[in-house]
Amino acid sequence: MSRESFADLGVSRVVVSTLIEAGITEPFAIQRAVIVDAIDGRDVIAQSPTGSGKTLAFGIPLVERIAAEHPRPAALVLAPTRELASQIVADIHGIAHARALRITAVYGGVGLVKQAKHAAASHILVATPGRLEDLLARGAFRLDRIRMLVLDEADRMLDMGFRPAIDRIVAACPQDRQTLFFSATLEGEAGRIAKRYAHDPAIRRHDPAAGRTKAEIEHKFVEVAHEHRVEALVRELGCDRDLTLVFVRTKRGADRLVKRLAAHGVRAAAMHGDKSQRQREQALARFASGAIDTLVATDVAARGIDVDRISHVINFDPPADSDTYVHRIGRTGRAGRTGIGITLLSPEQRHDVTKLAGHLGLDHDLHGTSARRPTADSSPRATGPNGRRAQHRRSSRRHVPTRG
Repeated sequence: MSRESFADLGVSRVVVSTLIEAGITEPFAIQRAVIVDAIDGRDVIAQSPTGSGKTLAFGIPLVERIAAEHPRPAALVLAPTRELASQIVADIHGIAHARALRITAVYGGVGLVKQAKHAAASHILVATPGRLEDLLARGAFRLDRIRMLVLDEADRMLDMGFRPAIDRIVAACPQDRQTLFFSATLEGEAGRIAKRYAHDPAIRRHDPAAGRTKAEIEHKFVEVAHEHRVEALVRELGCDRDLTLVFVRTKRGADRLVKRLAAHGVRAAAMHGDKSQRQREQALARFASGAIDTLVATDVAARGIDVDRISHVINFDPPADSDTYVHRIGRTGRAGRTGIGITLLSPEQRHDVTKLAGHLGLDHDLHGTSARRPTADSSPRATGPNGRRAQHRRSSRRHVPTRG
């Protein structure tokens, strides 16, 4: 393991001190890969998922290269969701303050007037594409003096249909800006627009979740009849665990599942796009504090969730592809803990899930699924390749500072 420090990467003493005060003493791999080039002013295209430490990988260069006397806003970070925008500001605020820089987030669901005032006065602006265009249309500020542009989770912004808005926003920024592009995948459209937006970029790839597939995360695939999925989920939630994130396909499905879990005595909340910003923030705060131990979320709403105590991730609805699987399951098994990822699948879904598991090298785990239906005293259970039931392990409840 590299013992390279933030100071070795060219980070200023005041920022290093602020990081140490927050309990962050050594850079993560993606930070080591990106920070030097970014501080030097080079464009960077980075493949790195949520939870890898990417926020500081671009946040540190932002605060190092932007000066308090620069016209505002001087830096723009685009993010797909309100939650992620808020999380980025929370993660960068300390080091920005240490450099006398103001940072703010703008997103839908709150008043435009107040946001416009704060945005115009900030050096670093973190925004969702839709709300940013609303503010630009009102003449709240301009982007013609932007020195640094960051696109965070660009693949998700494309999935959400933001490509036209992103093109317009990028076109409004100066051509000689510095661009930092972060995406969980550089295949397809994400890779094409990355090369279009960046000039002579350094390309860095880092996928910690894929590297943790076997070592830090125990994978279980539980085959169960569709009508018995809730009972199977309740039994999994009855095992020794800390916090659990449950993924569903639709917003209505999330609400329905929370109600059905409540009938079984499970404390849960739903997280999806139809919830107000206040409702989503409250649900996430209750989950992070342990007031509720189960959060039911859609893929889009879960972007930006970064909670260390998640011991289990359960796919109530199987993911559509391997990238989504890695994104979901990668929210457990962090900070040296062992996590558990569980996927519930119906017999009809076995073929698709088999392909997904094989792509990730998890086919042996999949072969151990059980098709037994739950009864009053028996639950569907997954076994490893040796036929023994996978053992749940309790994860530590010790808090580890978020690193972005």
